Amino acid sequence: MIDNICNVPYNSCGFVTGNYADRAQLKRMKQMTIDFHTHVFPDALAPKALATMVAGINGLYTPVNDATVSGLLKNMDAWNIDISVVQPVVTKQTQVKKINEWAAAIRSGRIISFGGIYPHTGDYKRDIDFVAGLGLKGLKFHPEFQDFVVDDGYMLKIYDYALSKGLIILHHAGSDPGFPPPYRSSPQRFASVARAMRGGVIVAAHLGGHAQWDDVEQYLAGSGIYLDTAMGFEYYSSDQFMRIVKKHGADKILFGSDAPWSDAGREIEHLRALPLSESDKDAILGDNAKRILGIG
Repeated sequence: MIDNICNVPYNSCGFVTGNYADRAQLKRMKQMTIDFHTHVFPDALAPKALATMVAGINGLYTPVNDATVSGLLKNMDAWNIDISVVQPVVTKQTQVKKINEWAAAIRSGRIISFGGIYPHTGDYKRDIDFVAGLGLKGLKFHPEFQDFVVDDGYMLKIYDYALSKGLIILHHAGSDPGFPPPYRSSPQRFASVARAMRGGVIVAAHLGGHAQWDDVEQYLAGSGIYLDTAMGFEYYSSDQFMRIVKKHGADKILFGSDAPWSDAGREIEHLRALPLSESDKDAILGDNAKRILGIG
């Protein structure tokens, strides 16, 4: 006998009964939650990597898991997250092959992974072709760790080529406690990228710029750049989030946690409690990610 995994009550003839016959409620039952912004490391490296990062931010954030795939999956089970998107960062040219091959190897029905390249390379097309050839969904960039300015002309060429290969680009955006200002990204710079890149999907994490949300409202909201919510609800106000969503459009907002650095379960609860329409909540929590990731 096949278990009724959807928990939908059926009558003896096999038809849906009661309130579940309502199409809207059936859609809600099928709603997928996708965390678009997570980080994990190989099991052997995770303890050292996590300890180094915690020390680098002077213990400002407390990890919610051990930064392994299994640790992430445990959190996903506890918080009813269907899929997480892993975002690796390549900080040396020598890491390109190993990190991307590992990213491809950890994929499963519940784990999607982006890849990465090192921007300061003599052959970015070769490395982007390698990532695309592995079937990875996108590229993660971090302007502080990788030492580049997001709207630099050379970087625009990299984005253009990556987008032409069908890859999504996700950027760390705004402040990072491990680095001093001035930062190499800003809402103004992402707005410049949006004007230069016509087509493809570019995501600015942390709602367009961590601790730069006034500038996000003024310069970036309403552009073609997607924004994720990672590490946000503890810092920006609900009112400001609602203003940005209204101006930018819920169809270009992606739920992300920046795991292991924030409690995705608590952030999902916070988002669900906001005075957004159910369709907007569903879009942010999963439907938008399904669309750009090509999930059926």
